[in-house]
Amino acid sequence: MFNTKFLYGSVPGFIILLFFISLQGHSQFYNLPNEYSFSLLTEKRLAQKDSSVHSGLKPYVHFFSARYIHVADTHRIFKFITDDPALDLFFYKHFLRMEPKKEKFKLRLDPLLNLESGRDYLNKGTGSLYSNTRGLIGSGYVGDKVYFESLFAENQTFFPYYLAANVKSTSVVPGQGRWKVFKNSGYDYAFSSGFFSIQAFKNLNIQAGHGKQKIGNGYRSLLLSDNSFNYPYARITQQWFKGKVQYTNIYAVLMNLVSASKFVNPNTERLFQKKAASFQYLSINPVRFLNIGFFQGMIWQAGDDKNKQHLDWHYFNPVIYTNLTAYGLNNKNNIITGLDLKLKISNKINIYCQFMLDRIKTDSVAGGWQAGINYFDALGIRNLFLQAEYNNVRQGSYLNPSGSSDQSYTHYNQTLAYTPGSGEEFVIIADYKMKRFFTNIRYNYQDVPQGSLTPYRSYVSIINAKIGYLINPSYNLNICIGVLYRTQKISIFNTLNNETNYIYLGFRTSLYNLYYDF
Repeated sequence: MFNTKFLYGSVPGFIILLFFISLQGHSQFYNLPNEYSFSLLTEKRLAQKDSSVHSGLKPYVHFFSARYIHVADTHRIFKFITDDPALDLFFYKHFLRMEPKKEKFKLRLDPLLNLESGRDYLNKGTGSLYSNTRGLIGSGYVGDKVYFESLFAENQTFFPYYLAANVKSTSVVPGQGRWKVFKNSGYDYAFSSGFFSIQAFKNLNIQAGHGKQKIGNGYRSLLLSDNSFNYPYARITQQWFKGKVQYTNIYAVLMNLVSASKFVNPNTERLFQKKAASFQYLSINPVRFLNIGFFQGMIWQAGDDKNKQHLDWHYFNPVIYTNLTAYGLNNKNNIITGLDLKLKISNKINIYCQFMLDRIKTDSVAGGWQAGINYFDALGIRNLFLQAEYNNVRQGSYLNPSGSSDQSYTHYNQTLAYTPGSGEEFVIIADYKMKRFFTNIRYNYQDVPQGSLTPYRSYVSIINAKIGYLINPSYNLNICIGVLYRTQKISIFNTLNNETNYIYLGFRTSLYNLYYDF
């Protein structure tokens, strides 16, 4: 059902995978937009005032930020002391590694797993729920100028009721693409990602692949998030003035899940409508404790009824805000502009905010703002992380000003930015690591406007708590037990309309974010 779409645009990842027969590499974190809890040790180091890394754009450019990406005390924190090579391999090292002494390349390969089983005790009619993910993830270096990375995953999942309802209505699994039916009420889906990163010059990095980006320092991003499915992209990053200025251009091909042509031959597979996107991000560190980021994102005219793109030279224009000047915020070419700020109050406390503007009309403004605080080693407790965040996005933001869905700020029926789409949200996160044991608690409260002809509001409250043990930090292999409690109330009704109490046990390699909190 989805194999050709799934391979489309992911050729770099597919080619890389063919090389992963004898992968290796020493212990390092992967360069994907890493799972939020997994990346906290790295973020803790980047939060210190002596760090000059531009932390607003993720994944980080490997060559620009290598000294901070690989946390200095990772080995000391996680090293499993043993004289048994087999145990050391299981508890600390990458599954398969190759580092030839006479060759200038390093390779590694690890399993990608999410074996989860649980039950929703408030919706017993759903029966046993589980997720079965199997895949591979690998990366490596060629010389000192080329880095590559790829993953592939095959999944079968039975979701809790609220998630299953969303999957059916959008035709996609959040962040993971299209699905086909599995055993009547389950979902079968697959996805891949992969990219090459080439350090062409000291101050110039070029990436090309199939994946996703994130801009911002918060849990959410109002500008560009890793919320949606992977997409083909090219990314060009420059650094100037001794690394104080970083400038990035991203060119991407997105997709609307509507037919690309008016008539579909019954003997052929349906093609979906493509649309081009371009993003610019200018990040400035005037001093080490302050980062200022300027953003412009633009969704260009979608393909015609033959799925051909008609782009003018402005699409390739690399200069930020010039397209905003040329087209304005109310043009059919959907433009999002914004500002990203991060202030390091101390080595342990950072505050951040974002401002997003979509369009301005005489009677309304579409946009939003975010404010948050990160607290590392909170209350004097080592590796205790606390975060509080507030998001506010006006209803109608991210839509095409002309009213057409063709050029909305979306990909695969999901927004490219703020996960709930609009409304207000409070997020509180607590994460504590003690050697290999960890606990993570996240609370979301959302007030989301719904409907147009008959407006109403949806009030969602989510508590997601888990405790676990980190088996192997090289690829975040862990075992955990957790609970997700969610309630939803619709303003036009007097009672709760949806309630979930999902308790689960998981054995997984958590390397990428899954945003199921909506």
